[in-house]
Amino acid sequence: MSHNKQLPIVFIKTRSVTFWIIILSVILIVAAGSYYFSQTPPENESKGEVKGDKRKSRNEKGSTPVSVQTVTASDFPVYLNGLGTVTALRTVTVKPRVDGELIKVNFTEGQVVKQGELLAEIDPRTFDIQLQQVEGQLLRDEALLKNAQLDQQRYQKLLEQDSIAAQQTMTQAALVKQYEGVVVMDKAQVNNAKLQVSYAHLTAPISGKVGLRLIDQGNIVHASDSNGLVVITQLQPITVIFTLAEDKVQSIIKRLHSNQAITITALDRAGKNALAEGKLLAIDNQIDSSTGTLKLKAQFDNTDNSLFANQFVNIRMHLETLNNAIQIPSSALQQDNQGAFVYIAKADNTVEVRRIKTGPTEADKIVVESNLNTNEKVVTEGFDRLQAGSRIDITEIDNQPVAASVNTEANKDAKASKRKTH
Repeated sequence: MSHNKQLPIVFIKTRSVTFWIIILSVILIVAAGSYYFSQTPPENESKGEVKGDKRKSRNEKGSTPVSVQTVTASDFPVYLNGLGTVTALRTVTVKPRVDGELIKVNFTEGQVVKQGELLAEIDPRTFDIQLQQVEGQLLRDEALLKNAQLDQQRYQKLLEQDSIAAQQTMTQAALVKQYEGVVVMDKAQVNNAKLQVSYAHLTAPISGKVGLRLIDQGNIVHASDSNGLVVITQLQPITVIFTLAEDKVQSIIKRLHSNQAITITALDRAGKNALAEGKLLAIDNQIDSSTGTLKLKAQFDNTDNSLFANQFVNIRMHLETLNNAIQIPSSALQQDNQGAFVYIAKADNTVEVRRIKTGPTEADKIVVESNLNTNEKVVTEGFDRLQAGSRIDITEIDNQPVAASVNTEANKDAKASKRKTH
């Protein structure tokens, strides 16, 4: 009886052990299956038919995507940039030289006039009358002089015949001299009166463009008026006065000593559109100590009237041209406390830090004076995680996208070379 009572207990224990064995077996089977599928590639992948983006992410794990540019060499124009103000070569305010009524205005506002062209007229009648008076006085005095000269000739013959006193002859000669002086003064008065008549006709003293009329017809004008009649500005040719930093003075003087013309371009306020082409005319004889700049003057033909007096312009002066200069994009240049450097993309898809010496800059190009060769490739984008020896994934070369297979093949070549080395 005691043996039969123990059977249920043994049976329960047996069922419990069997249950845990089954559970453990299932766990082992699932783990083995997971490991198998994780290590075995899909059929299409084993045949090399995996999409390029999946293969690229697997092969280039840990690399930094970058863009690169090829280092080139070509002629590089060197420019100096400054700010300038257009200044008329000559500006003249036309003022009356005599008093009178302005009876006629012969110009239109904004008109281009030539030197000597009639601009306006002042009532000339007063000056005509004065001219007539002095001309009449001249005729009278010339007649008196003529009569005195005839008397002198007669007295001289009588003196030779000893028929007249010598004193009388000398007195007559003095009278002739006196009348000659009067005639000379009369002629001067006639010329002065003619000049006053000419002043009644206001003409253009220079060729140029007239501005707005400052006084209207019918007004009484005076020689003492401060405003004048109109302002004439010479626009062809025209000049621009601009400034450059004093550290550029020596290079400018050196270029001037070569006796070669220095070309200058005037740009608009935004510095984008060229307005006129000219040449350097002169430089100032001293540097402004308050600003550390030197003034220069350029002259432009301005045949299309694109420049106006007092206009603000940007100046670009062509100083020289560097022949066969090595150049890189400005985006490739990096700076740290040791100076300028670039990242060089190497054939094994790693980067090298290269210290360089830079030269002039123009637009988005920088001249490199040393420690860089043509056809090398410099990184222009993707610097965030780069350092010497970093692996890179080149996505663009010279602004052209790079296929994924290019980098994959490069990685394979790099790995193969490492295996050969080991």
